Amino acid sequence: MSNFAGFRVAWVGSKRGKGPDLRQTKPVLFIAVVAAWVGVFAMGTPVAMAQKMPRPSMRGGVHDSSNLLNASLAALRVDVNLVLVPVNVTDIYQRPILGLQKSEFRVLEDGVEREVSQFYREETPISVGVVFDASTSMLRKMDESRRAVVEFMKMSMPGDEFSLLKFSDYPEIVSGFTSDPEAIEDGLQTIQPNGWTSLYDAIYMSMRSMKRAKHDRKVLLVLSDGRDNDSRYTQRELTELIKEADVRIFSISILNRSSALDALAEVSGGRAFRVRNLDDLPSLAADISAELHSQYVLGFLPPDQTRDGKYHKLKVELMQPAGSARLRVSWKPGYYGPTQ
Repeated sequence: MSNFAGFRVAWVGSKRGKGPDLRQTKPVLFIAVVAAWVGVFAMGTPVAMAQKMPRPSMRGGVHDSSNLLNASLAALRVDVNLVLVPVNVTDIYQRPILGLQKSEFRVLEDGVEREVSQFYREETPISVGVVFDASTSMLRKMDESRRAVVEFMKMSMPGDEFSLLKFSDYPEIVSGFTSDPEAIEDGLQTIQPNGWTSLYDAIYMSMRSMKRAKHDRKVLLVLSDGRDNDSRYTQRELTELIKEADVRIFSISILNRSSALDALAEVSGGRAFRVRNLDDLPSLAADISAELHSQYVLGFLPPDQTRDGKYHKLKVELMQPAGSARLRVSWKPGYYGPTQ
């Protein structure tokens, strides 16, 4: 249980191969749900009190809060759910699009349009878990991959923190969270390629490690050149975990496209990229970092029946004028409703 901007937030949160058994402890799942309980005096109104509430700073999903006013003084209590949806908008050159207005977005939940009641730009630090492929096939790609991580960190903002996990036959944490990019750079130099590719286990362990991150905004940056061939976890199991997690995945497939990484990034609300030329890898990583630091947040009030514990699909549309340049919009495609 944590406090953010005056809100009390409750976080809701295999197969063969060597290495630690990742199944021994179930992860904390990070779907966030906001509930603002507003006490209203006899001379006040629910609307007037709601307008004075602070804007929640939590990202992505549903957030839970209570006791903003002393219940013993309240003549009326209003229970409000607020779903917050992080959204990134880029052009065909991967450049973030700034300056958009609330009226230019539409949000649909389970096919029904919802009114956007909250809208703001997110410009707060992020926690980034770097998931680095160290399998044998990366032998001739290590230098460019290391440079890509360095370029990504160069585009960071003050307060960002990073961790580093490598994987081959099994995942292994190289560096815990730190705000010192040089510590991550030093860790990259110790990685030597060998073994198989336990990609799913690596993503699973990295998501577990996010519980030690200090920022609300959490991202995995995954760099890999191949398919998983040595994990205990399956893609299906990992997909279910990602649906419930407040962690976005941005992946880079090196030379060969990974359909699994494409799917995992999409369900997380992140994005999947592919580089065909190794020389393009560092600049692409820098573009991803710039995109992560330029996101919008859309908030809406769902109907009471979403308190059913079920998965609700989300769709975000950008209302562009006819003939305008095509823009890409990315968002997390759903969330699990609270059970009470």
